Amino acid sequence: MVRERQTEVAVVGGGLGGIAAALAALRLGRRVILSEESPWLGGQLTTQIVPPDEHPWVEAIGRTRSYADLRERIRAYYQRGYPLIPDARADVRLNPGQGAVSALCHEPRVALAVIEEMLAPFASGGQLVVLTDHAPISVDADGDRVTAVTLRDKRGGGEIIVTAPYFIDATELGDLIELGGVEHVIGAESREDTGELHAVEGVAAPLDQQAISWCFALDYRPGEDHTIDRPAAYDTWCEYQPDFWPAPLFSWTDVVPMTLEERTEPIFAAPDSPRGGVHQDRWNYRRILSVAHYQPGTFASDITVVNWPQIDYWGGPLLGVPAADRDRHLAQSREQALSFLYWMQTAAPALGGATGYPGLRLRPDVTGTSDGLAMRPYIRESRRILAETRVVEAHVGVKARTLAGLPDGAERYHDSVGLGSYRIDLHPSTGADGKPRTYVDVSSYPFEIPFGALIPQRVDNLLAGGKNIGTTHITNGCYRLHPVEWNIGEAAGAAAAFALDHGVDPRGIRADLGLLHDYQLVLTAKLGVGLHWPVWARTIRN
Repeated sequence: MVRERQTEVAVVGGGLGGIAAALAALRLGRRVILSEESPWLGGQLTTQIVPPDEHPWVEAIGRTRSYADLRERIRAYYQRGYPLIPDARADVRLNPGQGAVSALCHEPRVALAVIEEMLAPFASGGQLVVLTDHAPISVDADGDRVTAVTLRDKRGGGEIIVTAPYFIDATELGDLIELGGVEHVIGAESREDTGELHAVEGVAAPLDQQAISWCFALDYRPGEDHTIDRPAAYDTWCEYQPDFWPAPLFSWTDVVPMTLEERTEPIFAAPDSPRGGVHQDRWNYRRILSVAHYQPGTFASDITVVNWPQIDYWGGPLLGVPAADRDRHLAQSREQALSFLYWMQTAAPALGGATGYPGLRLRPDVTGTSDGLAMRPYIRESRRILAETRVVEAHVGVKARTLAGLPDGAERYHDSVGLGSYRIDLHPSTGADGKPRTYVDVSSYPFEIPFGALIPQRVDNLLAGGKNIGTTHITNGCYRLHPVEWNIGEAAGAAAAFALDHGVDPRGIRADLGLLHDYQLVLTAKLGVGLHWPVWARTIRN
């Protein structure tokens, strides 16, 4: 059965960029259809179970008003409904999991509840239609305009053809870009092309793509045995040692991404680590629930997310390969994750000279799945549009700008639509010719998001709404994080609404300085989006 639905702004992809795009268009009075191929909205925060990677000033600046609202609602959810101790309940900057990676480590279901709460008034009023478990399968176009996107209901409910004046691709891998024949790149551009200090030498390597990670959630029940069945590929993974790694991948030894120096960091630094202990260990890094915040006896164990180097999968790319190869890499990534868990349960060096932690227990209730793995792999790199503006390393990288004789601070854009700040952080990648390469992790300045990076060079009514903007393999490393993706989506949703209000496509808005100013005023005055960093922050080095 094929049905048709019409709306004003169609947002395909319900990750953070898609949610922010939908909210912006809705708050500016437009009707929206928001689709997502997974059962949950939320992307990185929920289906990929990755706590937010943020810059150190996110509590005050460098985030949009709606992203700040998301964060405060997550805190309020815990303070309103969980049996917190008085100090935690009164803490205006409560970190629910006390994880080291973020000031707001939290459970994916809490993020999902908050996202649904933010969208609920618009859905109840009929202004918003949300279609979960719907994947895009085709795009229709008339010349340089997208006319329709067909979505397939993965639960067996047929297909829906969505028509709209404006479309936003907020999918994790830039699926509309591919389906619609929108000009784009994948993988690593060459240094000759981009002039980037850390780009690959010689020719471009489209199949050199950042590792994916199939994350999972654990608690720890000492004295109990929750050992999983031995994965079929366990021996292969247990013996694997990359050329650029100082030890077998399944060990507590890896490298510091910024320096590539060897380090050893166990899962637990002390016996109290899994019960609210604050130590420098892997358990603490992405912990999403800490028993230290709760009345005694409420929880027997913390909950942590395993998103560590040992589960980074660089065995092959997801983009630019046949579907059978993509599916094989996804399956191998899952097998790698389960094999690492089995290694931790049975073979890992443990406290007190023991071997293995059989009390490590998968938490499928946390991930919303039957097997305890996340619903979706953590995706770091997408297809990227050939955009009106391409952000290259010399626009944001500290060393690249210094060598080029450019002033301290990132590039200033007249068409800025938002802000971000993070290191240029590339995990090991699939490499060229099947030879994986190690981290690229270099310093950058707090940066701006140019409107031109959201606009394809040719297609008039499609906007990039996430990791698919006009960055490069290198600069994607700092534009891919949670608050930046949210800001990109919010700018895209606002641009679609503004375009409908004024009868001018986004390209025309950017080309007309008066319209561009008015659009930026909508971002700042109505949505609380910052466009430029304060002077004191511009030259800080991440």
